[in-house]
Amino acid sequence: MDDFTGRVAVVTGAASGIGLAFATRFAKEGMKVVLADIESQPLARAEAAIKAQGGTAIAVRTDVMREAEVKRLADAAFDAWGNVHILCNNAGVSGSLSVDGLWEEAMEDWNWVLGVNFSGVLHGIRHFVPRMLAKAEAGHIVNTASVAGLVTSRFGAPYTISKHGVVALSELLYKDLRTRGAKLSASVLCPGWVDTKIIDSSRNRPDGLKLDGAAGKAQSAQAQMTLQAVRGFLKDGFKPEAIAGLVFDAIRSDTFYIVPAQPHIEQAVALRLEDIRLRRNPTITPPA
Repeated sequence: MDDFTGRVAVVTGAASGIGLAFATRFAKEGMKVVLADIESQPLARAEAAIKAQGGTAIAVRTDVMREAEVKRLADAAFDAWGNVHILCNNAGVSGSLSVDGLWEEAMEDWNWVLGVNFSGVLHGIRHFVPRMLAKAEAGHIVNTASVAGLVTSRFGAPYTISKHGVVALSELLYKDLRTRGAKLSASVLCPGWVDTKIIDSSRNRPDGLKLDGAAGKAQSAQAQMTLQAVRGFLKDGFKPEAIAGLVFDAIRSDTFYIVPAQPHIEQAVALRLEDIRLRRNPTITPPA
């Protein structure tokens, strides 16, 4: 895809972080942008900021866990501007960081993290891609995964599994689109540490999926050191604007795998691939 002026982009998780950087970059390229996020006030501020810079944008409050709301988002985008040319299924949450054994992960965490990170992407594909195909115009879908979709560690099981699912789903989508000769293509974004507030995503946890007192207390007691370390890694990570630039270039060049990662994480990815190639047992490494 190389024609962006006047085209339409939809971005979920657009109120902050990588999603806001996506939306801002698309607007600067002359695109009309539909911003979606679960947080109403930050979403309104993001819309206002893009308009203040001369961009064209509308905001639609959306909980991507709920398929009906993603359908409503698609309806709003197509009703407003007739088509969607870039879809970024970007909304994501982190979940808990540390429990004593993945079998101890609370079901509330599994349901929430998989619901947002995986089902949110699936809902976007289900309700945008058929309509984009029907328009028969050039377009691109970008699904945000993580390097956690390429490697495994010893904590954050729901997050890791959700991101592995997004990688597989994106590969299937890419192959499907290619096989049918569609004018649409797809990419998967698998970043390492990025300077965002995803670690604080529990502020958006639905009431019905909040951890009960015992589970919340246990998780908090065990995760403090990990939490502080992760905050430091995130703060020192890539800037969202840099990630947005890489994604824009990938859309233009039709590059599928977008993997901006720190050197030690790139080494972990290479090590896992080598484990698989050699049919050896997984190498245990320090968390990346």
